[in-house]
Amino acid sequence: MRRQSPFQFILIASLILVLALFLGLLSGAVDIHPSKLLGLFSLSNMDMDHRILQTIRLPRVLLAALAGACLASCGAIMQGLFRNPLADPSLIGVSSGASVGASCVIFFGGASLVGSGVGLPAITIGAFVGGLVATSVVYRLATSSTGTSVSTMLLAGIAITALAGATTSLFSFFADNEMLRRISLWQMGNLDGADWSRVATLALVVVPLMLVLPREGQALNAMLLGESEARHLGVAVERLKRRLILLTALGVGVAVAVSGVVAFVGLIVPHLVRLLIGPDHRYLIPGSAILGAALLLLADTAARTLMSPAELPTGVLTALLGAPFFVGLLLQQRQKRVG
Repeated sequence: MRRQSPFQFILIASLILVLALFLGLLSGAVDIHPSKLLGLFSLSNMDMDHRILQTIRLPRVLLAALAGACLASCGAIMQGLFRNPLADPSLIGVSSGASVGASCVIFFGGASLVGSGVGLPAITIGAFVGGLVATSVVYRLATSSTGTSVSTMLLAGIAITALAGATTSLFSFFADNEMLRRISLWQMGNLDGADWSRVATLALVVVPLMLVLPREGQALNAMLLGESEARHLGVAVERLKRRLILLTALGVGVAVAVSGVVAFVGLIVPHLVRLLIGPDHRYLIPGSAILGAALLLLADTAARTLMSPAELPTGVLTALLGAPFFVGLLLQQRQKRVG
């Protein structure tokens, strides 16, 4: 696979994202003519198409774009921190912890809204708290007086993920049919509950992250050489680890809380961008964010339209498409090494 200029790639990815936004707004159970977009924010002309655009389509495409950008950029951070292109944010237990939190709230009847100021459903709060607790436990297990061990964190993440999976299975086992259905749909990843409160909550986290994470690119480039070499280059390794783990847990926790568990975006997108433009995190992180936003947006649009008026879970579609694609990339890389 021939590498491209980082600026050329970011330009192309941005154009794909813009096209994906238009496609997501116009496609669905009700097809909308492109001319309707001209009056998208008009308050005087509120026919049915404009109501669909303003209350259903626009929040959903923005939520998909924000979640995809967050998951992909955090995946790039995790791959740089672990120095492993096969790492993804779930390694630190965020997704599995969020599943436990959401399942717990569903099991104990958390369908009602909580007084959170932005009116978020209780399931979203439970998912975020679960992800945060799981990440905190993993970090504590991996931290000692000598610092934070990345390899220990990886092993602790595997253990906590297994424990969280067993706990979620217990909730599913004792749940009634309605609870079980809601738990299953949330774990599949679904954006059909998108509204402006969820978009605002995710934007409050993702927009600052998109400004902060690329600034860590130079330090992550040094980390690729090894922790000792990074220290010699002036990188405060332990503070960098704590900062990146906290930012990743915050971003992925909120993204998973509002959209459910969406598989493979945090793994495939940074890996693909790295193959296209190289491992320089100064460009890898923003490039992953843009392509991740476009990928999840296209996947959600396909999930809404392939079986219209029914909808496929977005996370199921990303896994079905992402897994074979990722296996193909691995086979291509193996053939290149053998050749």
